[in-house]
Amino acid sequence: MSLFDFTKNKSIKSEDSIIEKGNDLQIINEITELNNDDDITFDEDRVDLVGEAIEKHKIEGFNLYSKGEGNSNERISYQPQDLSNSEISNKYFEFNQVAPCPLELSDTGLSEYLLVNLMLKHLQYFGVLTLRDLAQKMCLSGGVVQGLIDIAKVKSWIENYSNNANEQMRFSLSSIGTLEAEKELLRNGYVGPAPVPLKQYTEICLKQSSRGHHINIDELTNAFCDLTFSDDLLQKIGPSLNSTKPILIYGAPGTGKSYLCRHLNLVFGGDVLIPHAIEVNNEIIQVFDPEIHHLSEQLQQENVLKLASSYDQRWVLAKRPVVVSGGELTAEMLEVKFDPTSKTYRAPLQLKANNGILLLDDLGRQKITPKELFNRWIIPLEERRDFLSLQSGLHFEIPFELLLLFSTNLSPTELVDEAFLRRLGYKIQFEDLTKELYQEIWFKECIEQNLRCELEVFNYLIEHLHEMHKRKFLPCYPRDLTCIVNDQIKFNKLDNEITKELLDFAWHSYFVK
Repeated sequence: MSLFDFTKNKSIKSEDSIIEKGNDLQIINEITELNNDDDITFDEDRVDLVGEAIEKHKIEGFNLYSKGEGNSNERISYQPQDLSNSEISNKYFEFNQVAPCPLELSDTGLSEYLLVNLMLKHLQYFGVLTLRDLAQKMCLSGGVVQGLIDIAKVKSWIENYSNNANEQMRFSLSSIGTLEAEKELLRNGYVGPAPVPLKQYTEICLKQSSRGHHINIDELTNAFCDLTFSDDLLQKIGPSLNSTKPILIYGAPGTGKSYLCRHLNLVFGGDVLIPHAIEVNNEIIQVFDPEIHHLSEQLQQENVLKLASSYDQRWVLAKRPVVVSGGELTAEMLEVKFDPTSKTYRAPLQLKANNGILLLDDLGRQKITPKELFNRWIIPLEERRDFLSLQSGLHFEIPFELLLLFSTNLSPTELVDEAFLRRLGYKIQFEDLTKELYQEIWFKECIEQNLRCELEVFNYLIEHLHEMHKRKFLPCYPRDLTCIVNDQIKFNKLDNEITKELLDFAWHSYFVK
């Protein structure tokens, strides 16, 4: 397969053909009338439309030219580029199959009403925009946006503005269009990328589910190769990841419960598509959250032009999400939230966590009781679907494709009764470490913080501090104690070596008598 790489090279060329306006069909008709060795010249703001038309109809062998000042034209070479062995390319082709780029309005799965009004809100917010500006802000192809502009012009909502320095046509709202945009903003204040329809979101979410992949001991060991966990703990955690039921992790504070949960994505790995927003009955719910959804590393390296060969840009290629909520969790955070001031809807935690991990930490410390919380999850846990509602009262169904974990410092029997505990499936207790594992973590932390520590000093920590004060070996202690030691070294300008004196200071600064 190939992507189309458009590279600019200065060149003087007579105008064999100029595509200045018209729909996709007009573009194709004009292209196909030429011979394969002919050239096409077009306005710069039409590059997206022409590129999409060429890709869509598999037309090959043309040189494209952008209309320049005077009689000069800026050549845009059209070169099919074999990227079949490229890691980035393969990723694009993979997700292109899951979410192909819509080239026509009907391909978006959205109503003309929603998209035209969304475009009007962009123009109301930003003032004057080119076709390319609108396409980028709405995450739609130039062909789709051009169709929306034509519809709005027929209704006299949009008018042409003066061309910019690059001779690109710009558009602004008419007085009638301004009134229409203001009316729509009072109903729905969302101004951003076009949403994806709920049906498409459900289909893609199910395709990306990690439930179909069964974890084995080798995968778990490789994923945690840089982390230190006991073999016994891995034997407990591993099978639970293949279960469809949630996991309850319990144990004393500092035993590594939250640490392990936050690293479980190392096991599942991979990237997933996250929508900017979803559409439900012409209402838009924001889903993408930059604090939760971190862009794929491959996406950040991407340097090819995104045309029809790319995936639908209404989706963001991101790492599998890990959503963590602790004592601040309330029942309202598990429902669609409508902001009456901005007139926008925001997705609940479980919707943002789909295709990833949802960790409810410090269970029993929330304002919502564990029993109320488990009651809220009964249907989603058993049927792998959740039911939400809009402000209007409309109820709708979303997939519940995530790994749900509960973590607590309390005894499970103090939280809920036996009937609820049975629904959880796996209850895994975290305990203190052996001396051998504690030593391994200690010296890893020393390396991380560029500290030297003799075995004699470590033995002093064990025999004269831990044992004397009857402190168990918890995995959080090495990191916390070495950080305090490092602070002392920096402040007093000492050598990067841990001494008994530094350890004594760190110990008594860390623990309360």
